[in-house]
Amino acid sequence: MDLASLKTEYDVIIVGAGVAGLYAALHLEPATKALIVCKKEKTKSNSSLAQGGIACVLDLVHDSYDLHIEDTLIAGRRENKLDAVKELVTEGPFDVLNTIKHNVDYDRDENGELLKTLEGGHSRKRIVHHKDTTGNELVTKLVSAVTKLPNITFCDMTMVTAVKKKFGGFMTELLSGTEQRQVFSTFVLLATGGIGRVYKYTTNPSVATGDGIRFAYEMGASIKNLSYIQFHPTAFNSDGREQFLISEAVRGEGAYLLNVNKERFMDRYDSRLELAPRDVVSKSIIMESRRTGSNSFYLDIRYKDKEFLTKRFPGISEGCLQNGVDISKDLIPVFPCQHYLMGGIETDLNARTTVSQLYAAGECANTGVHGRNRLASNSLLEALVFGRRAALDIERQRKLRIYKVHPESMPSESYGKAPLASGMRTEIREIMQKAYFVIPDQGAIHEGFKRTNEILKRLRTGGFSITAEYCEAISIATVAFLILREANE
Repeated sequence: MDLASLKTEYDVIIVGAGVAGLYAALHLEPATKALIVCKKEKTKSNSSLAQGGIACVLDLVHDSYDLHIEDTLIAGRRENKLDAVKELVTEGPFDVLNTIKHNVDYDRDENGELLKTLEGGHSRKRIVHHKDTTGNELVTKLVSAVTKLPNITFCDMTMVTAVKKKFGGFMTELLSGTEQRQVFSTFVLLATGGIGRVYKYTTNPSVATGDGIRFAYEMGASIKNLSYIQFHPTAFNSDGREQFLISEAVRGEGAYLLNVNKERFMDRYDSRLELAPRDVVSKSIIMESRRTGSNSFYLDIRYKDKEFLTKRFPGISEGCLQNGVDISKDLIPVFPCQHYLMGGIETDLNARTTVSQLYAAGECANTGVHGRNRLASNSLLEALVFGRRAALDIERQRKLRIYKVHPESMPSESYGKAPLASGMRTEIREIMQKAYFVIPDQGAIHEGFKRTNEILKRLRTGGFSITAEYCEAISIATVAFLILREANE
Protein backbone atom coordinates (compact mmCIF):
# COMPACT_ATOMS: atom_id res chain seq x y z
CA MET A 1 0.00 0.00 0.00
CA ASP A 2 1.28 3.44 -0.92
CA LEU A 3 0.84 5.30 2.36
CA ALA A 4 1.34 8.65 0.63
CA SER A 5 -2.03 8.18 -1.10
CA LEU A 6 -3.92 8.12 2.20
CA LYS A 7 -5.82 11.10 3.51
CA THR A 8 -4.53 12.87 6.60
CA GLU A 9 -7.83 12.58 8.48
CA TYR A 10 -10.64 10.04 8.79
CA ASP A 11 -13.73 9.87 10.92
CA VAL A 12 -12.91 6.31 12.02
CA ILE A 13 -9.84 4.12 11.83
CA ILE A 14 -10.50 0.39 12.17
CA VAL A 15 -7.41 -1.60 13.13
CA GLY A 16 -7.88 -5.17 11.93
CA ALA A 17 -9.84 -6.80 9.10
CA GLY A 18 -11.42 -9.81 10.75
CA VAL A 19 -15.17 -10.25 11.09
CA ALA A 20 -15.56 -7.60 13.83
CA GLY A 21 -13.79 -4.86 11.87
CA LEU A 22 -15.38 -5.72 8.53
CA TYR A 23 -18.91 -6.02 9.87
CA ALA A 24 -18.51 -2.75 11.76
CA ALA A 25 -17.46 -1.01 8.53
CA LEU A 26 -20.62 -2.24 6.84
CA HIS A 27 -22.72 -0.49 9.49
CA LEU A 28 -21.10 2.95 9.23
CA GLU A 29 -23.15 5.56 7.44
CA PRO A 30 -22.19 6.47 3.84
CA ALA A 31 -20.98 9.91 4.90
CA THR A 32 -18.58 8.45 7.48
CA LYS A 33 -15.04 8.20 6.13
CA ALA A 34 -13.24 5.16 7.50
CA LEU A 35 -9.82 3.58 7.06
CA ILE A 36 -9.35 -0.17 7.66
CA VAL A 37 -5.75 -1.19 8.31
CA CYS A 38 -4.55 -4.81 8.33
CA LYS A 39 -1.03 -6.20 8.67
CA LYS A 40 -1.08 -8.74 5.87
CA GLU A 41 -3.51 -9.72 3.13
CA LYS A 42 -7.14 -8.62 3.52
CA THR A 43 -8.28 -12.15 4.28
CA LYS A 44 -5.56 -13.14 6.76
CA SER A 45 -6.96 -13.04 10.28
CA ASN A 46 -8.03 -15.23 13.19
CA SER A 47 -11.57 -14.98 11.83
CA SER A 48 -10.63 -16.50 8.49
CA LEU A 49 -9.32 -19.64 10.21
CA ALA A 50 -12.53 -20.31 12.15
CA GLN A 51 -13.76 -23.73 11.08
CA GLY A 52 -16.81 -24.85 13.02
CA GLY A 53 -19.45 -22.21 12.40
CA ILE A 54 -21.65 -19.65 14.13
CA ALA A 55 -23.89 -20.55 17.06
CA CYS A 56 -27.32 -18.93 16.99
CA VAL A 57 -30.92 -19.80 17.79
CA LEU A 58 -32.87 -19.89 14.53
CA ASP A 59 -35.42 -22.53 15.54
CA LEU A 60 -37.56 -21.43 18.49
CA VAL A 61 -39.54 -24.68 18.39
CA HIS A 62 -36.67 -27.04 19.18
CA ASP A 63 -34.30 -24.48 20.72
CA SER A 64 -34.55 -21.27 22.75
CA TYR A 65 -32.59 -18.18 23.72
CA ASP A 66 -32.67 -19.35 27.33
CA LEU A 67 -30.99 -22.64 26.41
CA HIS A 68 -28.24 -20.88 24.45
CA ILE A 69 -27.73 -18.43 27.31
CA GLU A 70 -27.51 -21.27 29.82
CA ASP A 71 -25.05 -23.23 27.67
CA THR A 72 -22.88 -20.11 27.41
CA LEU A 73 -22.99 -19.56 31.18
CA ILE A 74 -22.13 -23.19 31.95
CA ALA A 75 -19.12 -23.11 29.61
CA GLY A 76 -18.00 -19.77 31.10
CA ARG A 77 -18.27 -21.13 34.66
CA ARG A 78 -20.89 -18.43 35.28
CA GLU A 79 -18.26 -15.70 35.27
CA ASN A 80 -19.97 -14.20 32.21
CA LYS A 81 -21.67 -10.80 32.15
CA LEU A 82 -25.31 -11.83 31.88
CA ASP A 83 -26.50 -8.68 30.10
CA ALA A 84 -23.79 -9.13 27.45
CA VAL A 85 -24.71 -12.79 26.98
CA LYS A 86 -28.36 -11.84 26.50
CA GLU A 87 -27.43 -9.27 23.85
CA LEU A 88 -25.22 -11.83 22.10
CA VAL A 89 -27.86 -14.55 22.00
CA THR A 90 -30.94 -12.47 21.22
CA GLU A 91 -29.37 -10.16 18.63
CA GLY A 92 -27.10 -12.77 17.04
CA PRO A 93 -29.71 -14.43 14.80
CA PHE A 94 -30.40 -11.09 13.09
CA ASP A 95 -26.72 -10.63 12.29
CA VAL A 96 -26.24 -14.19 11.04
CA LEU A 97 -29.22 -13.86 8.71
CA ASN A 98 -27.98 -10.42 7.67
CA THR A 99 -24.67 -11.90 6.47
CA ILE A 100 -26.65 -13.93 3.95
CA LYS A 101 -27.58 -10.60 2.34
CA HIS A 102 -23.84 -10.14 1.79
CA ASN A 103 -23.73 -13.49 -0.06
CA VAL A 104 -22.35 -15.61 2.80
CA ASP A 105 -23.18 -19.20 1.81
CA TYR A 106 -24.17 -21.48 4.69
CA ASP A 107 -24.75 -25.19 4.15
CA ARG A 108 -28.35 -26.19 3.48
CA ASP A 109 -30.33 -29.43 3.21
CA GLU A 110 -32.19 -30.68 0.14
CA ASN A 111 -35.13 -28.42 1.04
CA GLY A 112 -32.98 -25.32 1.22
CA GLU A 113 -33.12 -25.11 5.02
CA LEU A 114 -29.98 -24.11 6.92
CA LEU A 115 -28.12 -27.12 8.27
CA LYS A 116 -27.18 -26.98 11.95
CA THR A 117 -24.64 -29.07 13.81
CA LEU A 118 -23.77 -29.80 17.43
CA GLU A 119 -20.53 -28.88 19.20
CA GLY A 120 -19.13 -29.34 22.69
CA GLY A 121 -21.11 -27.59 25.42
CA HIS A 122 -24.25 -27.05 23.30
CA SER A 123 -27.52 -28.69 24.31
CA ARG A 124 -29.05 -28.29 20.84
CA LYS A 125 -27.97 -28.35 17.22
CA ARG A 126 -27.66 -24.62 16.53
CA ILE A 127 -24.35 -24.06 14.71
CA VAL A 128 -24.74 -22.93 11.10
CA HIS A 129 -21.69 -23.47 8.94
CA HIS A 130 -20.04 -23.41 5.54
CA LYS A 131 -18.50 -26.88 5.42
CA ASP A 132 -15.50 -26.60 7.78
CA THR A 133 -14.32 -23.21 6.50
CA THR A 134 -17.00 -20.91 7.88
CA GLY A 135 -14.59 -18.16 8.90
CA ASN A 136 -12.97 -18.00 5.50
CA GLU A 137 -16.36 -17.84 3.79
CA LEU A 138 -17.50 -15.07 6.10
CA VAL A 139 -14.34 -12.98 5.77
CA THR A 140 -14.12 -13.38 2.00
CA LYS A 141 -17.71 -12.25 1.46
CA LEU A 142 -17.49 -9.38 3.95
CA VAL A 143 -14.24 -8.14 2.37
CA SER A 144 -16.00 -8.17 -0.99
CA ALA A 145 -18.90 -6.14 0.42
CA VAL A 146 -16.67 -3.62 2.22
CA THR A 147 -14.40 -2.95 -0.76
CA LYS A 148 -17.45 -1.82 -2.76
CA LEU A 149 -18.19 0.99 -0.30
CA PRO A 150 -16.88 4.41 -1.48
CA ASN A 151 -16.54 5.71 2.10
CA ILE A 152 -14.18 2.91 3.18
CA THR A 153 -10.46 2.90 2.37
CA PHE A 154 -8.75 -0.49 2.75
CA CYS A 155 -5.07 -0.39 3.64
CA ASP A 156 -3.55 -3.89 3.67
CA MET A 157 0.06 -5.09 4.06
CA THR A 158 0.44 -2.24 6.54
CA MET A 159 1.25 -2.38 10.22
CA VAL A 160 -0.12 -0.05 12.86
CA THR A 161 2.86 0.63 15.10
CA ALA A 162 1.12 2.88 17.64
CA VAL A 163 -2.19 4.54 18.44
CA LYS A 164 -2.06 7.65 20.61
CA LYS A 165 -4.79 9.87 22.07
CA LYS A 166 -4.07 13.37 20.81
CA PHE A 167 -5.98 16.68 20.78
CA GLY A 168 -9.54 15.42 20.76
CA GLY A 169 -8.87 12.38 18.60
CA PHE A 170 -6.21 9.83 17.73
CA MET A 171 -2.94 9.72 15.90
CA THR A 172 -2.31 6.33 14.31
CA GLU A 173 1.19 5.52 13.11
CA LEU A 174 1.47 3.28 10.05
CA LEU A 175 4.37 1.30 8.63
CA SER A 176 4.49 -0.33 5.19
CA GLY A 177 7.90 -1.68 4.30
CA THR A 178 10.15 1.23 5.24
CA GLU A 179 7.48 3.89 4.60
CA GLN A 180 5.97 5.56 7.67
CA ARG A 181 2.88 7.74 7.90
CA GLN A 182 0.74 9.39 10.58
CA VAL A 183 -3.02 9.55 10.09
CA PHE A 184 -5.64 11.08 12.35
CA SER A 185 -9.18 10.19 13.30
CA THR A 186 -11.96 11.11 15.66
CA PHE A 187 -12.67 7.48 16.60
CA VAL A 188 -10.64 4.27 16.63
CA LEU A 189 -12.03 0.74 16.65
CA LEU A 190 -9.50 -1.89 17.70
CA ALA A 191 -10.38 -5.23 16.10
CA THR A 192 -6.94 -6.82 16.14
CA GLY A 193 -7.87 -10.38 17.07
CA GLY A 194 -6.01 -12.70 19.39
CA ILE A 195 -2.69 -13.17 21.15
CA GLY A 196 -1.67 -16.63 19.95
CA ARG A 197 1.88 -15.69 19.00
CA VAL A 198 2.62 -15.08 22.67
CA TYR A 199 2.79 -18.89 22.84
CA LYS A 200 5.18 -21.35 21.26
CA TYR A 201 2.28 -23.36 19.82
CA THR A 202 -1.00 -21.81 18.70
CA THR A 203 -3.79 -22.21 16.18
CA ASN A 204 -3.56 -18.47 15.45
CA PRO A 205 -1.91 -16.97 12.35
CA SER A 206 1.29 -14.91 12.46
CA VAL A 207 -0.64 -11.62 12.78
CA ALA A 208 -2.03 -12.52 16.22
CA THR A 209 0.45 -10.70 18.44
CA GLY A 210 -1.93 -8.72 20.66
CA ASP A 211 -1.17 -5.32 19.13
CA GLY A 212 -4.57 -3.81 19.91
CA ILE A 213 -4.31 -4.78 23.56
CA ARG A 214 -0.92 -3.04 23.74
CA PHE A 215 -2.29 0.11 22.12
CA ALA A 216 -5.21 0.23 24.55
CA TYR A 217 -2.98 -0.46 27.56
CA GLU A 218 -0.56 2.29 26.56
CA MET A 219 -3.48 4.73 26.35
CA GLY A 220 -4.62 3.76 29.85
CA ALA A 221 -7.63 1.64 28.90
CA SER A 222 -8.79 -1.03 31.32
CA ILE A 223 -7.54 -4.51 30.42
CA LYS A 224 -9.58 -7.26 32.05
CA ASN A 225 -9.17 -11.02 32.56
CA LEU A 226 -6.23 -11.33 30.20
CA SER A 227 -5.29 -14.58 31.89
CA TYR A 228 -8.56 -16.15 30.68
CA ILE A 229 -7.02 -18.08 27.81
CA GLN A 230 -8.63 -21.00 26.01
CA PHE A 231 -6.56 -23.98 24.95
CA HIS A 232 -8.24 -25.97 22.22
CA PRO A 233 -8.09 -29.68 23.05
CA THR A 234 -7.71 -30.97 19.50
CA ALA A 235 -5.04 -29.23 17.49
CA PHE A 236 -3.18 -31.46 15.03
CA ASN A 237 -0.14 -32.69 16.95
CA SER A 238 2.92 -31.57 14.96
CA ASP A 239 6.17 -29.69 15.48
CA GLY A 240 5.06 -26.49 13.73
CA ARG A 241 4.52 -23.22 15.59
CA GLU A 242 1.12 -22.67 13.95
CA GLN A 243 -0.96 -25.74 14.69
CA PHE A 244 -3.65 -26.99 12.32
CA LEU A 245 -6.99 -27.02 14.15
CA ILE A 246 -9.22 -30.08 14.17
CA SER A 247 -12.57 -28.40 14.67
CA GLU A 248 -14.92 -28.99 17.59
CA ALA A 249 -17.40 -30.01 14.92
CA VAL A 250 -15.48 -33.26 14.28
CA ARG A 251 -16.31 -34.36 17.82
CA GLY A 252 -19.77 -32.91 17.31
CA GLU A 253 -20.22 -35.31 14.40
CA GLY A 254 -19.20 -38.24 16.60
CA ALA A 255 -15.40 -38.54 16.73
CA TYR A 256 -13.98 -40.43 19.72
CA LEU A 257 -11.01 -39.13 21.72
CA LEU A 258 -8.42 -41.84 22.39
CA ASN A 259 -5.30 -42.07 24.58
CA VAL A 260 -1.94 -43.63 23.74
CA ASN A 261 -3.48 -47.10 24.22
CA LYS A 262 -6.20 -46.25 21.65
CA GLU A 263 -8.81 -46.26 24.43
CA ARG A 264 -11.59 -43.76 25.07
CA PHE A 265 -10.93 -42.07 28.42
CA MET A 266 -13.18 -39.05 28.84
CA ASP A 267 -15.55 -41.05 31.07
CA ARG A 268 -12.85 -40.81 33.78
CA TYR A 269 -13.16 -37.02 33.85
CA ASP A 270 -16.61 -35.83 32.69
CA SER A 271 -20.01 -37.36 31.99
CA ARG A 272 -20.34 -35.27 28.82
CA LEU A 273 -17.44 -37.25 27.36
CA GLU A 274 -16.02 -35.81 24.10
CA LEU A 275 -18.68 -33.09 24.04
CA ALA A 276 -17.65 -31.45 27.31
CA PRO A 277 -16.56 -27.79 26.99
CA ARG A 278 -13.10 -27.15 25.62
CA ASP A 279 -11.39 -26.31 28.90
CA VAL A 280 -12.68 -29.53 30.45
CA VAL A 281 -11.47 -31.67 27.54
CA SER A 282 -8.07 -29.94 27.47
CA LYS A 283 -7.50 -30.50 31.20
CA SER A 284 -8.69 -34.08 30.86
CA ILE A 285 -6.08 -34.71 28.15
CA ILE A 286 -3.30 -33.26 30.33
CA MET A 287 -4.41 -35.35 33.32
CA GLU A 288 -4.62 -38.45 31.15
CA SER A 289 -1.16 -37.72 29.74
CA ARG A 290 0.19 -37.66 33.29
CA ARG A 291 -1.62 -40.88 34.10
CA THR A 292 -0.31 -42.72 31.04
CA GLY A 293 3.04 -40.97 30.78
CA SER A 294 2.41 -40.11 27.12
CA ASN A 295 1.43 -37.06 25.04
CA SER A 296 0.00 -39.27 22.29
CA PHE A 297 -3.72 -38.67 21.76
CA TYR A 298 -6.00 -39.25 18.80
CA LEU A 299 -9.39 -38.48 17.30
CA ASP A 300 -11.13 -41.43 15.66
CA ILE A 301 -13.92 -40.82 13.16
CA ARG A 302 -13.04 -43.69 10.84
CA TYR A 303 -16.44 -45.32 11.32
CA LYS A 304 -18.10 -42.50 9.37
CA ASP A 305 -18.59 -42.76 5.61
CA LYS A 306 -15.66 -41.35 3.60
CA GLU A 307 -17.95 -39.38 1.28
CA PHE A 308 -19.62 -37.76 4.29
CA LEU A 309 -16.27 -36.84 5.85
CA THR A 310 -14.92 -35.36 2.62
CA LYS A 311 -18.05 -33.30 2.07
CA ARG A 312 -18.54 -32.18 5.68
CA PHE A 313 -14.85 -31.53 6.45
CA PRO A 314 -13.07 -30.76 3.17
CA GLY A 315 -10.53 -28.39 4.75
CA ILE A 316 -9.68 -30.71 7.63
CA SER A 317 -9.55 -33.73 5.31
CA GLU A 318 -7.14 -31.95 2.98
CA GLY A 319 -5.05 -30.53 5.82
CA CYS A 320 -4.69 -33.96 7.40
CA LEU A 321 -3.80 -35.53 4.06
CA GLN A 322 -1.01 -32.97 3.68
CA ASN A 323 0.29 -34.28 7.00
CA GLY A 324 0.02 -37.93 5.90
CA VAL A 325 -3.29 -38.71 7.64
CA ASP A 326 -6.43 -39.95 5.86
CA ILE A 327 -9.21 -39.27 8.40
CA SER A 328 -11.39 -41.98 6.85
CA LYS A 329 -8.69 -44.58 7.53
CA ASP A 330 -6.26 -43.19 10.09
CA LEU A 331 -6.36 -41.86 13.62
CA ILE A 332 -5.81 -38.09 13.84
CA PRO A 333 -2.98 -37.15 16.27
CA VAL A 334 -4.10 -34.28 18.52
CA PHE A 335 -2.97 -32.33 21.59
CA PRO A 336 -4.13 -29.12 23.33
CA CYS A 337 -2.85 -25.82 21.99
CA GLN A 338 -3.41 -22.09 22.64
CA HIS A 339 -6.49 -21.07 20.71
CA TYR A 340 -8.53 -18.13 22.00
CA LEU A 341 -8.55 -15.20 24.43
CA MET A 342 -11.65 -14.56 26.51
CA GLY A 343 -10.22 -11.50 28.28
CA GLY A 344 -8.89 -8.34 26.68
CA ILE A 345 -9.75 -4.66 26.42
CA GLU A 346 -12.67 -4.05 28.74
CA THR A 347 -15.77 -2.82 26.88
CA ASP A 348 -19.42 -2.08 27.58
CA LEU A 349 -22.40 -3.32 25.58
CA ASN A 350 -21.65 -0.78 22.85
CA ALA A 351 -18.00 -1.81 22.54
CA ARG A 352 -16.81 1.39 24.24
CA THR A 353 -13.54 1.10 26.16
CA THR A 354 -12.70 3.20 29.22
CA VAL A 355 -10.89 5.68 26.91
CA SER A 356 -13.21 8.21 25.25
CA GLN A 357 -13.81 7.56 21.52
CA LEU A 358 -11.83 4.30 21.63
CA TYR A 359 -13.76 1.11 20.81
CA ALA A 360 -12.80 -2.56 20.73
CA ALA A 361 -14.58 -5.58 19.27
CA GLY A 362 -13.86 -9.20 18.51
CA GLU A 363 -11.26 -11.32 20.25
CA CYS A 364 -9.15 -8.41 21.50
CA ALA A 365 -12.14 -7.12 23.51
CA ASN A 366 -13.47 -8.34 26.82
CA THR A 367 -17.23 -7.99 26.47
CA GLY A 368 -17.82 -10.48 29.26
CA VAL A 369 -19.87 -12.84 27.09
CA HIS A 370 -17.47 -15.77 27.39
CA GLY A 371 -16.70 -15.73 31.10
CA ARG A 372 -13.73 -17.95 31.89
CA ASN A 373 -14.19 -20.25 28.89
CA ARG A 374 -15.75 -19.62 25.47
CA LEU A 375 -18.57 -21.84 24.28
CA ALA A 376 -17.80 -23.28 20.85
CA SER A 377 -18.82 -21.13 17.86
CA ASN A 378 -19.76 -18.10 19.97
CA SER A 379 -16.69 -16.20 18.73
CA LEU A 380 -17.85 -15.26 15.23
CA LEU A 381 -21.24 -14.44 16.74
CA GLU A 382 -19.60 -12.05 19.21
CA ALA A 383 -17.61 -10.39 16.42
CA LEU A 384 -20.78 -9.77 14.40
CA VAL A 385 -22.96 -8.51 17.25
CA PHE A 386 -20.43 -6.22 18.91
CA GLY A 387 -18.82 -5.08 15.66
CA ARG A 388 -22.24 -3.83 14.59
CA ARG A 389 -22.96 -2.30 18.00
CA ALA A 390 -19.62 -0.45 17.90
CA ALA A 391 -20.41 1.10 14.52
CA LEU A 392 -23.90 2.14 15.54
CA ASP A 393 -22.62 3.75 18.74
CA ILE A 394 -19.91 5.62 16.86
CA GLU A 395 -22.60 7.04 14.60
CA ARG A 396 -24.68 8.06 17.62
CA GLN A 397 -21.68 9.78 19.20
CA ARG A 398 -20.89 11.66 15.98
CA LYS A 399 -24.41 13.09 15.97
CA LEU A 400 -24.47 13.95 19.67
CA ARG A 401 -21.21 15.88 19.76
CA ILE A 402 -18.87 17.66 17.39
CA TYR A 403 -15.35 16.26 17.57
CA LYS A 404 -12.39 17.92 15.94
CA VAL A 405 -8.82 16.75 15.62
CA HIS A 406 -5.97 19.13 14.86
CA PRO A 407 -3.26 17.25 12.99
CA GLU A 408 -1.42 20.44 12.21
CA SER A 409 -0.58 20.67 15.93
CA MET A 410 1.12 17.27 16.06
CA PRO A 411 4.82 17.14 16.87
CA SER A 412 7.04 14.96 14.75
CA GLU A 413 8.11 11.68 16.32
CA SER A 414 11.72 10.63 16.77
CA TYR A 415 12.79 7.00 16.93
CA GLY A 416 15.86 5.05 17.96
CA LYS A 417 18.24 3.32 15.59
CA ALA A 418 19.31 0.15 17.44
CA PRO A 419 18.39 -3.14 15.73
CA LEU A 420 16.13 -5.48 17.70
CA ALA A 421 18.10 -8.08 19.63
CA SER A 422 17.23 -11.60 18.49
CA GLY A 423 15.67 -14.19 20.77
CA MET A 424 13.32 -12.01 22.84
CA ARG A 425 10.12 -13.28 21.27
CA THR A 426 11.33 -16.88 21.41
CA GLU A 427 12.17 -16.55 25.10
CA ILE A 428 8.75 -15.11 25.93
CA ARG A 429 7.01 -17.95 24.08
CA GLU A 430 9.04 -20.54 25.98
CA ILE A 431 8.14 -18.83 29.27
CA MET A 432 4.42 -18.80 28.47
CA GLN A 433 4.37 -22.40 27.26
CA LYS A 434 5.98 -23.55 30.51
CA ALA A 435 4.29 -21.23 33.01
CA TYR A 436 0.76 -20.75 31.75
CA PHE A 437 -0.43 -23.66 29.64
CA VAL A 438 -3.56 -25.77 30.32
CA ILE A 439 -2.71 -26.38 34.00
CA PRO A 440 -0.65 -23.40 35.21
CA ASP A 441 2.69 -23.80 37.02
CA GLN A 442 2.64 -21.26 39.85
CA GLY A 443 6.40 -21.30 40.39
CA ALA A 444 7.09 -20.78 36.70
CA ILE A 445 4.47 -18.00 36.63
CA HIS A 446 6.32 -16.06 39.35
CA GLU A 447 9.70 -16.38 37.64
CA GLY A 448 8.23 -15.77 34.20
CA PHE A 449 6.54 -12.58 35.35
CA LYS A 450 9.85 -11.16 36.59
CA ARG A 451 11.62 -12.07 33.36
CA THR A 452 8.92 -10.70 31.00
CA ASN A 453 8.96 -7.46 33.00
CA GLU A 454 12.71 -7.20 32.40
CA ILE A 455 12.31 -7.86 28.67
CA LEU A 456 9.52 -5.31 28.39
CA LYS A 457 11.58 -2.63 30.11
CA ARG A 458 14.47 -3.32 27.77
CA LEU A 459 12.23 -3.03 24.72
CA ARG A 460 10.78 0.25 25.92
CA THR A 461 14.09 1.90 26.80
CA GLY A 462 16.54 0.30 24.39
CA GLY A 463 16.30 2.90 21.62
CA PHE A 464 15.26 0.30 19.04
CA SER A 465 14.31 1.33 15.53
CA ILE A 466 10.62 1.07 14.69
CA THR A 467 10.29 -2.06 12.59
CA ALA A 468 7.50 -4.60 12.27
CA GLU A 469 9.60 -7.07 14.27
CA TYR A 470 10.14 -4.58 17.09
CA CYS A 471 6.46 -3.62 17.27
CA GLU A 472 5.35 -7.24 17.43
CA ALA A 473 8.01 -7.99 20.06
CA ILE A 474 6.81 -5.19 22.33
CA SER A 475 3.18 -6.28 21.82
CA ILE A 476 4.05 -9.87 22.73
CA ALA A 477 6.07 -8.75 25.75
CA THR A 478 3.28 -6.44 26.95
CA VAL A 479 0.63 -9.14 26.66
CA ALA A 480 2.80 -11.78 28.36
CA PHE A 481 3.61 -9.34 31.18
CA LEU A 482 -0.08 -8.56 31.73
CA ILE A 483 -1.12 -12.22 31.67
CA LEU A 484 1.55 -13.33 34.13
CA ARG A 485 1.00 -10.31 36.38
CA GLU A 486 -2.67 -11.21 36.66
CA ALA A 487 -1.92 -14.90 37.19
CA ASN A 488 0.71 -14.03 39.80
CA GLU A 489 -1.67 -11.96 41.95
